[in-house]
Amino acid sequence: MADTKYIFVTGGVTSSLGKGIIAASLAKLLQARGYKTTIQKLDPYINVDPGTLNPYEHGECYVTDDGAETDLDLGHYERFLNVNTSQANNVTTGRIYQSVIEKERKGEFLGKTVQVVPHITNEIKERIQVLGNSGEYDIVITEIGGTVGDIESLPYIESVRQLMWELGDNNGLVIHLTLVPYLSAAGELKTKPTQHSVKTLMESGIKADILVCRTEHELSDDLREKLALFCNVKREAVIQSIDASTIYDVPNMMLKEGLDAVVLKKLALQDNSQPDLTRWNQFLQRHKNPKDEVHIGLVGKYVELQDSYKSILEAFIHAGAENEVKVKVEYIHSEYIDADILQNKIAKLDGVLVAPGFGERGIEGKIETIKYIRENNIPFLGICLGMQMAVIEFARNVLNLKDANSTEMNPDTTNPVIDLMEEQKDITHMGGTMRLGAWDCNLAEGSLVSKVYDSNAISERHRHRYEFNDSYKQQIEAAGLKATGLNPETGLVEVVELPSHPWFVGVQYHPEYKSTVANPHPLFVGFVKSALQHKQQK
Repeated sequence: MADTKYIFVTGGVTSSLGKGIIAASLAKLLQARGYKTTIQKLDPYINVDPGTLNPYEHGECYVTDDGAETDLDLGHYERFLNVNTSQANNVTTGRIYQSVIEKERKGEFLGKTVQVVPHITNEIKERIQVLGNSGEYDIVITEIGGTVGDIESLPYIESVRQLMWELGDNNGLVIHLTLVPYLSAAGELKTKPTQHSVKTLMESGIKADILVCRTEHELSDDLREKLALFCNVKREAVIQSIDASTIYDVPNMMLKEGLDAVVLKKLALQDNSQPDLTRWNQFLQRHKNPKDEVHIGLVGKYVELQDSYKSILEAFIHAGAENEVKVKVEYIHSEYIDADILQNKIAKLDGVLVAPGFGERGIEGKIETIKYIRENNIPFLGICLGMQMAVIEFARNVLNLKDANSTEMNPDTTNPVIDLMEEQKDITHMGGTMRLGAWDCNLAEGSLVSKVYDSNAISERHRHRYEFNDSYKQQIEAAGLKATGLNPETGLVEVVELPSHPWFVGVQYHPEYKSTVANPHPLFVGFVKSALQHKQQK
């Protein structure tokens, strides 16, 4: 195929309708038909990336192999497609303006007045086409964050208008995701919000080619006809997206609605085969028909918002299906852990994951939890800060270094078992300055982690500033906590485990970022398996 085709996904009426899931589901169907497909997200906020955003603001920050701190929707893209994303897959207004201002400072605009049109829109169009111009993809799906009519989104919508005109017939299309609310007082679905949303899009010069309607109730044929007529789309291009029991049902729902067939027709692409969803449906079958269930505690300080730990929760779904068990996650706020919670809640769990995070709040609760887990042989997985807390707990309670701490929490500790890397000590900027992206790790022969991975060499994604302090390594290992994963270049400790414990593993990296439907992460699979064994032995 000579040219890359472009699909734009916009949203109207309200946010959180699931543009990311619809984009990922469509990409899955196109991929399953043999088309090389990728997805990118355009975020209208002025932050350069979400790396400095509080998880309560924006959910988790997802990290790619190349070290990009990105929107959590990229996690959905990878989990659905099993294809790595990169910096090019997430663009923010902050990054666009930063790039244009840098060009202006270098004199690249030859004295011109720099304006939103054409300079900002040209930059956006360039970013949209980076993936397409690479020659690696047949189809690029671009999801535009926010809703149509937002001030922040206007430059993106204008860029799409220009690009649709430049691409010509059959090379681009716009999918508009909108809400068809049900008014219980009237007992009916209402199309007016969708009509207004489409009208707003048309005022910006863009005609929606396909409508995807989020609804709690089935759309009748009459209602679909009305939407098609009033919104100026073909009848088959009115697609129903009804509430699903799991996001992993959505590709099959979109297949049933014929979304992929309508897209292929509009892009003049061959539609001569059905998507091969065999492996996908095998996963769904295991996910929906578990043979047992395990209760795993997630100890963190952002537990009120599930999106803060989105990748971890999805990794548990993948690992649960692989083990044919339902993983019931119980949220435990690390700030409020006391003896009562340890005895009456944590003691009854089949496993505990101590979550990543930043800052001092809630760390003593994490340390108390890990002490209880270690002493009572409950399966444990510590991720990033969770691993660091395990090292601190061990140093305090086994080595008797009572003030052991991380210099992140206490810069004046006399036993900084967790400390800043030398190259981090003079950094003043917070954004994009951590150890980020994929780093290699060598696993010790015969260790639990080497058996779990079935390999002695792995690569995992990082997002942190503080490290295991190597000057304490000999002392800690002699007492029984082993450093079983090391970075081959720097010698930095990536994994600790306790051989005397049934399943006690702390990792400096974020395994949850690499778990997909097709490849559940081995650490999560092993952890869930150990939780099941713990339950059966109780």
